[in-house]
Amino acid sequence: MSFSKDNVIGFGLALSSSGFIGASFIIKKKGLWKAGTSGVRAGHGGYTYLFEPLWWLGLFMMIVGEVANFVAYAFAPAILVTPLGALSIIVSAVLAHFMLKERLNKLGFLGCVMCIVGSVIIVVHAPKEHSVTSVQEIWNMATQMAFLLYVGSVLVLVSILVLYFAPLCGHSNVLVFTGICSLMGSLSVMSVKALGISLKLTFEGNNQLLYPETWFFTVVLLTCVITQMNYLNKALDTFNTVVVSPIYYVMFTTLTILASVIMFKDWDGQDGAAIISEICGFIVVVLGTILLQMTKEVMEKLPSFKAGLCAGNSDFLKCDWDDVENPEEVLLSRQYSYT
Repeated sequence: MSFSKDNVIGFGLALSSSGFIGASFIIKKKGLWKAGTSGVRAGHGGYTYLFEPLWWLGLFMMIVGEVANFVAYAFAPAILVTPLGALSIIVSAVLAHFMLKERLNKLGFLGCVMCIVGSVIIVVHAPKEHSVTSVQEIWNMATQMAFLLYVGSVLVLVSILVLYFAPLCGHSNVLVFTGICSLMGSLSVMSVKALGISLKLTFEGNNQLLYPETWFFTVVLLTCVITQMNYLNKALDTFNTVVVSPIYYVMFTTLTILASVIMFKDWDGQDGAAIISEICGFIVVVLGTILLQMTKEVMEKLPSFKAGLCAGNSDFLKCDWDDVENPEEVLLSRQYSYT
């Protein structure tokens, strides 16, 4: 792919977008932690984080990153911009290691790599976007029967996840909250494309703001973004960041590509080798997600295991506290051993 001036601009915007979004995960989680000490945690339905400046800083960084990503699509093709979103995972993992002391073992690292590789394979082999010249054209694509069935399926799945699975296992299964974010995110991207085309054509002199379709896509986008923010906060406050970030990226990318394939009929005319490559990439993504879920379970059990070792040691005062992630558990378990 030859790099024109527009491609260079889009490439730079996509890189900066990944940096801002990756850092926003960490800043927001630190804000959620701080807010949780003075009120009900977001993971349990609380909204005290709205009064925490650190959380707003993280939100601002995420908005900047999303805006940069949105503008990048106006300059560079999706096949160049979309894979760079994986860099936000790397940024989050590195910052989480130093700022949140969240350790990622070798199994988790392998899962991250598999998720990134699988997502890149899917995106690289995805067909190029069809040229769209007006918001009415996108409206016609959005109202075709196949895509309406997809939208209906998304709304049904989100309703089931919100009303049934979220109260039942939302705080024990990372796929619930991230699934809601990803499903709604696939619809928000379709709306972003519509708005991007509208604004681009408007700046070129063909005003698209006069059409009601433009404002309909705006309402859909706002609704999806608000839903994503709410459940992303719950996911970040409940689970490890190095687990949430890759899974959210993988599910969001996969569903977005699926929505684009249905809406724009991208697989029409594509050769079998490319389609098989995309399916193989999806399998790699699934395996990587399983490894990340296994890593989450191991990391949750490890602190209690270490605490038990230290508490049961006769040389309690000689225990290496630097190796214990939750020393409070050791002290409590030791206290109860005397009662």
